[in-house]
Amino acid sequence: MKEQLRSETRTLIREEPDIVSARSAVRDLAAQLGFSNVYLTMIATAVSELARNILQYARTGEIRARVVQNCSVPGIEIVASDSGPGIADVEKALQDGYSTSGGLGIGLPGVRRLMDEFEISAASGTTVTARLWQRKR
Repeated sequence: MKEQLRSETRTLIREEPDIVSARSAVRDLAAQLGFSNVYLTMIATAVSELARNILQYARTGEIRARVVQNCSVPGIEIVASDSGPGIADVEKALQDGYSTSGGLGIGLPGVRRLMDEFEISAASGTTVTARLWQRKR
């Protein structure tokens, strides 16, 4: 009997252990698609940064991931969303070194560099959508 592959995952982010749960769930989903260990690490890093931002700035939110297709190329889409205060200046927040919390300011810019596609909406709450496409690597 063939094992059914998962096509999506959802993790509520409310406390520190949820970051690990989200990272693991999304990494497992990406592994099903055949992403190499290097890319699995990149995906896990992106999820960790996004989940950490949810906890730090909004306190609660969620990380969703799903398998997507672009023509015949499979990929993974990660959506981090919250109902927090949003981001006052998205352009600044995407600059390396900019931080309102005293951190290194590499979270969102780092996620944008790690993924093939990156979109952010921060008017009412924040939603970040990032995609990585599977290629012959």
